[in-house]
Amino acid sequence: MRRTFGMIGTTLAGSVGWALGQYVGIGTAVLLSAIGSGVGLYYGFKLFDHWLG
Repeated sequence: MRRTFGMIGTTLAGSVGWALGQYVGIGTAVLLSAIGSGVGLYYGFKLFDHWLG
């Protein structure tokens, strides 16, 4: 279940990063998506640990 929270966080935050970066260019979109995915993974795990851990 913890991995599911991480995957959901990664997907949501990565999509937000891509959406914000697409207006600047493809490189920026990829970079912000990668950063957002990492942040989403971290907070997805943290959210699971807080609520269900």
